[in-house]
Amino acid sequence: MIYTVQGAPLYAYTGGKVFDPAKPTAVFIHGVLNDHSVWILQTRYFANHGWNVLAVDLPGHGRSGGKALASVQEAAQSIMALLDAAGVSKAVLIGHSFGSLIALHAAAENPSRVSQLMMVGTAYPMRVSPALLDSSLNDPQKAIQMVNVFSHSTLAPPPSALGPGTWLLGGSKALMRRVLASNPHENIFNIGFKACDSYDQGEISMGKVSCPTLFLLGKKDQMTQPKAAQGLIKLALDGHVAMVNAGHQLMVEAPEETLNAMLAFCKK
Repeated sequence: MIYTVQGAPLYAYTGGKVFDPAKPTAVFIHGVLNDHSVWILQTRYFANHGWNVLAVDLPGHGRSGGKALASVQEAAQSIMALLDAAGVSKAVLIGHSFGSLIALHAAAENPSRVSQLMMVGTAYPMRVSPALLDSSLNDPQKAIQMVNVFSHSTLAPPPSALGPGTWLLGGSKALMRRVLASNPHENIFNIGFKACDSYDQGEISMGKVSCPTLFLLGKKDQMTQPKAAQGLIKLALDGHVAMVNAGHQLMVEAPEETLNAMLAFCKK
């Protein structure tokens, strides 16, 4: 579904369901150089089991127009503007990697509008190595290869979100190439990495979050290692931790385990 958000079209996948004001709403926010499709199993389940789903393509990514947002703070404002456009007064925010920082900041600045917060594959500070920052700017295809090697716990994982025969490494690389090509006007890869690397409000924001927070982490994550989330976990007012046997792309590498952790948290 296309919403007009901050003067530009913003795409949000709904799981094929019509928005129902009587149902709770879950907003899914992807990471750097991804789009709504990384949540495909989780969003379909939510949409078919009593939830409104809004899985966004962030501005300047995929099916969404506008310019890529250069900071976590700007992206958080965009998510809240989406809630306004959709007529949603309160929602669960679910973010992966870069998206987890966006969800965190949005929850901190808008406590009355966020009922629960799920931070998937998160870390703070979310530093990006100088080599990756440079490659994302000057050799994006090399950076895509590097990120995908780091993001998966194995190059030949068991059947995942898309079923037997799925090549996760190749599929993830193809997705990133497609998202990068979706915006020929700016380097959204480098913009996203710089936004992650420069965000310095994590501890302040977590101190403001009043809703229950789930830290959903990959045991074998080499991009945002579980130990790098411990500072935020200690600051969470009502924090919960779930560990999944996967790397950074746990939503597709261990989709059912990830979904089950989300559903268990929603019942709290």
